[in-house]
Amino acid sequence: MPKRVKKVPDYLRAKYQLEVTVIFTALFSLVFLLISIPFSHNAWFDLGASEAFLFTAAFFLISLLVIIVSKWVMYKTRNQFEMAYLQYVLWNLGEVLVICLLYTLFSLQGHKMGIIMLDNTSFFRIFLNALVYCFVSLVIPYVIAGMFFAIVDKNRTIRLMNYETVVSDENLPVSKLEKVTLFDNNGVLKLSVSSSSLYYVESDDNYIIVWYTDSKGDLKRYMLRCRLKTVEESFKGSSLVRCHRKYIVNMDKVKVLRKERDGYELDLDNDAIPPIPITKTYADNVLDRFNTARR
Repeated sequence: MPKRVKKVPDYLRAKYQLEVTVIFTALFSLVFLLISIPFSHNAWFDLGASEAFLFTAAFFLISLLVIIVSKWVMYKTRNQFEMAYLQYVLWNLGEVLVICLLYTLFSLQGHKMGIIMLDNTSFFRIFLNALVYCFVSLVIPYVIAGMFFAIVDKNRTIRLMNYETVVSDENLPVSKLEKVTLFDNNGVLKLSVSSSSLYYVESDDNYIIVWYTDSKGDLKRYMLRCRLKTVEESFKGSSLVRCHRKYIVNMDKVKVLRKERDGYELDLDNDAIPPIPITKTYADNVLDRFNTARR
């Protein structure tokens, strides 16, 4: 069997994380620029009242725009395709190369206009110098931001609690005693709902929405800051099964599995819930679980 490509976590392409990464990178680059100018013999950056300053400001703003557009596209395409780690790295390296190319073109144009004085006008030499600056001002903040969000994500806790010691006059099956219990980042209990009342979990950017019925049978929703991957890993082996990039369903609540033109769909035993789609990535697992549950 071919080796499965490991995908980047969803939080790396979430809106909040990308916005913070752009802001942090812009501030980091600006501070690095201010610190490096007095010690650099290769850069033409100037913060004084001169034409070179206009070139510096224009280059900084256009470079920032390149990063913003790139991250915006990364965010907008998060539901269209899953990104492997290699693709994610190449995407970010592409940003670095584009900005290095911009720096080189700005340098040559400024030298041609007499605004910037260069000792060496070799395109290749200027491009290599730009790579050094971009590595420090872009790659380092990207790595720091990625590590920070990885640590934050690890601190998010969600777990399954089995109330086997519940005292009841009825002989309840284990599945009726299980509760899905959600905690926030500080370990504070946020929601505890019986698995028999839980229908599905939906991803909403870097949040999840838990859909369940209350004691009156009314469909309710609860939102918690967490990623769907954490839910999938925490409830592995339970009736909660990933069927889509955006959905995890409770297989005990599935009434109908239906083949449509675009793939399979699940109907749950609640008319207020629209059909839940199944993508090809998770189809085999869902079908296996569906068949096993009905033997």
